[in-house]
Amino acid sequence: MMTSFSPQAVSHPGLPPRHFLDIADIEAGALRRMVNLAALYRTGNAPEALRRPLAGKTLAMIFEKPSTRTRVSFQVGMQQLGGDVVVLSHQDTQLGRGETIPDASRVLSRFVDILMIRTFAPETLHELADYASVPVINGLTDETHPCQVMADIATFEQHRGEIEGKVIGWTGDGNNVAQSWIEAAPKFGFEIRLACPEGLEPNAGIVAAARKAGASVIIGRDARELLDGVDCVITDTWLSMHDTDTDRSNMLLPYQVNADLMGYAKPNALFMHCLPAHRNEEVTDEVMDGPQSVVWDEAENRLHAQKAIMVWCMGKIS
Repeated sequence: MMTSFSPQAVSHPGLPPRHFLDIADIEAGALRRMVNLAALYRTGNAPEALRRPLAGKTLAMIFEKPSTRTRVSFQVGMQQLGGDVVVLSHQDTQLGRGETIPDASRVLSRFVDILMIRTFAPETLHELADYASVPVINGLTDETHPCQVMADIATFEQHRGEIEGKVIGWTGDGNNVAQSWIEAAPKFGFEIRLACPEGLEPNAGIVAAARKAGASVIIGRDARELLDGVDCVITDTWLSMHDTDTDRSNMLLPYQVNADLMGYAKPNALFMHCLPAHRNEEVTDEVMDGPQSVVWDEAENRLHAQKAIMVWCMGKIS
C-alpha cells in the first residue's frame, strides 16, 4: 500500500539534523515511507512537490573507499532532485593530512546541506554525524550498508509485493550488507536466515538487538537447510575491497550460489547481489544471468532509494 506524501517540509529550525546512519536507529514507519517513495521515483509517479525538492541544496560526498554504484547513484540522484554535488576523496581533503573529523564536520556543515560518507570504521561515520549540523548519510562502513538494503527491499517489493511475512536467505560472509539486512528484519517484519562458515558470522550484538526487537534471525552452517523454501537468496563477494585473506575461498566454497543451491529455495525465489560480483566464485553465471536474478533492478534501485533517503533527511517527508 503506497503512502501519500505531504509536500511541505517537516523539519524545524533548531532541531538536530536527521541522519541516516543505520536502519536500526530509524522508526519503522519512516523506513516504510522511504521505500514507498523510492517506488514512486522508479515509476515516475512521485508527487510534483517531491520531484525536485532539493533545488539550491548541495550534497558533499566523502570517499575513503573506492566506489562506482554509490558515487554515481548519489550524484545522479541529487541532480535529479534539483541539487548540486561536491565529491571529495580522502586524498583531496585535509582529513588525509591530519585534520580531525570534528573539525572537518563543523566546516563542511557551513558549506553544504547534506553529507554522505563511505568509510571503513563506523566510528568515523558516527563522529562525523556527532559534530555535523547537517544530515549525514552512511554510504557504507565495514559494519553496515543501509542504503544498499533499502534498495534491496525496494527491489524485492518491485517483484514480489510487500516483504512483510517473507523469508530472506543469506549465504556466505555475514558482512556489512548482511548486518543491515538483520537490522531491517524487525523494521519490515520478515524472517532472515543466514548460512555462514565458522568465524564469518554476523556481529552478535546486531543479531541480539534484532531478536530483542522481535525479528526471527536464524544463523547456521548448512546453506541447503537454511535456504530451503526462502523467498529470496542473497550473497556478496567473498573478498571485500579491504580483505586480503585468500583462504576465505576454501571456507566459502560450500556457500556458492549455483543452480543446485537455488533449487532449495522457492521456485519463484529471487536472487540478489549488491555488486560488483566475482562471477563463478560466490555466484555462477547461470544464476547471475538467470531468470530469478534481479541484480540489475537492484542496482538501479540504489538511485531511487537514495533519492528517497535524501528527501527524508532534508525533512521533505515525515
